[in-house]
Amino acid sequence: MPQVTQMLRRAVQLNGRGLATECAGRKRTWAEVRDRCARLAGGLAGLGFQPGDRIAILALNSDRYLEYYFACAWGGFLFVPINTRLAPPEIAHWLTDSGATGLFIDEAFLPALPAFRDKTGLRHIIFCGDAATPDGMQGHDALVQAGPAIDDAGARGDTVAGLFYTGGTTGRSKGVMLSHGNLLANAVNGMTMLSFNTNSVILHAAPMFHIADATVTLFGTIAGATHVFMARFDPAAYLAMVPRHRITGGLCVPTMINMLVNHPDVATTDLSSFREMVFGASPMPEAVLRRALQAFPNTRFTQAYGQTEAAPVMTLMPPEMLALEGPKVGRLRAAGIATPACDVQILDAEDREVPRGTVGEICGRGPNIMLGYWNQPELSAHTLRNGWLHTGDGGWMDEDGLVYVVDRVKDMIISGGENVYSAEVEEALYAHPAVAECAVIGVPDATWGERVHAIVRLKAGMAATEQALMDHCRTLIAGFKCPRSLALREEPLPLSGAGKILKSELRAPFWVGVTRQVN
Repeated sequence: MPQVTQMLRRAVQLNGRGLATECAGRKRTWAEVRDRCARLAGGLAGLGFQPGDRIAILALNSDRYLEYYFACAWGGFLFVPINTRLAPPEIAHWLTDSGATGLFIDEAFLPALPAFRDKTGLRHIIFCGDAATPDGMQGHDALVQAGPAIDDAGARGDTVAGLFYTGGTTGRSKGVMLSHGNLLANAVNGMTMLSFNTNSVILHAAPMFHIADATVTLFGTIAGATHVFMARFDPAAYLAMVPRHRITGGLCVPTMINMLVNHPDVATTDLSSFREMVFGASPMPEAVLRRALQAFPNTRFTQAYGQTEAAPVMTLMPPEMLALEGPKVGRLRAAGIATPACDVQILDAEDREVPRGTVGEICGRGPNIMLGYWNQPELSAHTLRNGWLHTGDGGWMDEDGLVYVVDRVKDMIISGGENVYSAEVEEALYAHPAVAECAVIGVPDATWGERVHAIVRLKAGMAATEQALMDHCRTLIAGFKCPRSLALREEPLPLSGAGKILKSELRAPFWVGVTRQVN
């Protein structure tokens, strides 16, 4: 039966004396990392945590984040990564909804802790930063040293390994239950189509709370590769780290790649070691991909498409199909072909497969598909109806099995690789006393792929500036969810016969001339 921890054991078998992690001057072999994870699991058990308990983390990228993942799996605890861009009320919701009783936190987020700690069921706070451990908290390294190294708890198969939260179409966050089997199946799927090995040096620049980078953590571990970490993405720092550490690959969302290829240092940086770039989490603009292929001439670019509910990869785009010339030109907009163990089909409203070239809903099934949503059985049953994961994405498949994403069925915006659900933003806007009605849509943006744009009608006799409304949103929801632009209008928003706001009508002027209705 599959286990997340078998990836760690395989890394030790393949490359036990090889470099596993490098971060802030700390270097550890795979044998050392396995021992630390077993001891950290023992330290957590000593605090009273039992298999099945949820332990969250709110921290920037580091080697300790990787140890957290595998220590939780080793001890049979469920990991709950928290989005570092959330506002305190949202953090509190994730913690209480998951029932987390433990939290790993670093110094970047200590100032926010008082705003949510007492609103949750947290029993233990574990400090995983580089500074001195604050009073009243346990230290990550102190728990490792205290140990003891315990035996693997043996969690496997359909046992839940972790909860990865994603937004809901109604604005409510959903805890996606991913099992040990889901995560291992996803890692094996990826390894059949990627070239990570014991000689690979992977740079973690995308946030490790995100399922995309968590996937690369597992890809690199099962291959026995080296993991190098940067706390936050910065294009200049990223480019400097590539030659310094002889980075061979990693994952970036399209927004990050756009920043890299447009940075003035890219032309003078030695990128010869960089061989494999995985990108995903949001659609890649074709113009950016063309620049990236030229800026990184020795690099295989592999697009991954999927969603958290698929652990997350459903398709991968073979690098040889991302061609600027020759017989394969014209496929830059494709999202790839189905991974070996994920059955991907384009289905109609009755879950019947549509003919090739016909737009329908992208659906998938296989061992990588989630168990369901935490404490939401009805939504789980609807999303997984008839044995298929319904992604909510519209797309089509060509005669060669390439999947093309054309639009989203769900009312969701992807801005800079982050999912933003309009209902959640609208709820924040409606909390302002001057707002009569509003609609939030995604519009094309050269930097973020899509920009959160709000259209607002104010109540008669009341006033509020565009900036005041955007500032108001920041007090209630994470900054990345807030409108980056806002338009005030006097006339009522257009409505359908059922009384719903016609967002398609509001969205249309912004997408004139754009082939794909996601950017």
